[in-house]
Amino acid sequence: MENLLLDAWSTVGSVALAILILLVMITVHEFGHYLAGKLFHFGIDEFSIGFGPALFKRRRKKTGELFSVRLIPLGGYCAFSGEDGLEEEEPPAEPFSEMDEKTGDVPPENVPPPAGTPRRAQQKERLAFTKTPCWQRIIVLVSGALMNYLLALLLIIVCFFAYGQTMVAVYRAESSAGTDAAYCLQDYDVLLSAEGKDLYLTTDIAQALNGKKAGDMVRLRVSRVTEWQDGVPLAREEREISVILRADVSVENSSDLTDVWAALGFANDAETGYQVAGALYTFGFWETLGRSFVYSFKIAGSVFRVLGELLTGRLGLSALGGPVTTIATTAQIASTGGRGFLEIAGFIGVNLAVFNLLPIPALDGSKVVFTVIEWIRKKPVNRKVEAVIHAVGFLLLLGFAVLVDVLQFV
Repeated sequence: MENLLLDAWSTVGSVALAILILLVMITVHEFGHYLAGKLFHFGIDEFSIGFGPALFKRRRKKTGELFSVRLIPLGGYCAFSGEDGLEEEEPPAEPFSEMDEKTGDVPPENVPPPAGTPRRAQQKERLAFTKTPCWQRIIVLVSGALMNYLLALLLIIVCFFAYGQTMVAVYRAESSAGTDAAYCLQDYDVLLSAEGKDLYLTTDIAQALNGKKAGDMVRLRVSRVTEWQDGVPLAREEREISVILRADVSVENSSDLTDVWAALGFANDAETGYQVAGALYTFGFWETLGRSFVYSFKIAGSVFRVLGELLTGRLGLSALGGPVTTIATTAQIASTGGRGFLEIAGFIGVNLAVFNLLPIPALDGSKVVFTVIEWIRKKPVNRKVEAVIHAVGFLLLLGFAVLVDVLQFV
């Protein structure tokens, strides 16, 4: 009974940690919008952490901005004045009482500028979103994704310096038969490059070997153990080796790596007994810093690759996950320790940055597209039409998220 309670509390803690990671990433995203909006003097109605009923809210007396913390910790928003452009004109400013200031129930557009503020500064104090220059709106819209990326990059850098980078490694099963003399990989080899291309993700190996046939020879750069002590690797050196592939490689999608492992001999059979494994590997200072940037770009590229595979039918919806699957996976990885926490947080941050910039209705990328069209045409698309498009897009995204989660259990 005690073990069951401990397991239950452990699960609750892991889920809470996953929700915290998502909440921080979304809050940072909205804070990016907020900072850029403040830079250009955009009117900001509310900055909220979470959705639903307010647990806490406070309005700034000078600017009328409402800051709130709400019940549902799965999102947040930065609401700009006149963001949808549907308001034809704002109501005149009216004073508000001390009670209104404490409760935060006063509409922010009714908040007057501080007494004694010059007229020009008053006009800058609350600029409606759609009344600002297009280039400023574009900067504000992309600032959320930029903040997500910068935080994710920082987490990746910290992870790589503190723990090393997770690389594909070779592990030889103890129960396997004698080593195949023709097999060039050795126990505890760490794969650094394939066919002259540095490796960051497992998909990099697939791309390097895709289309090759059994019997083809490929060039690998590995980090090999040169000195052992009591069965523990003590010293390593990098070597260039050639490996003869043991199977054809035909990669259908990002999740299809069976041919890759079979071609390299990671089959754990009587012939080689080698398995694919993960190993933390530490590079030099400048190489670690450079690899952190490249790794973040690789994660971003994987988003576009998966989308392409979905559109071409090479990858099924069952391979994806919605909010429930994301939280479950995040909880599982983050609960493994500091390295897992940093890795999954960085991964989610880059994914959020890229996903939000996609030209899908309701996302920042779509709003950027409408703003660019307005910039070129010198007049906006009908605001009501745009609002409907974003509303429909939001509902479709919500339905898609539910669908991919349901497919995980079917």
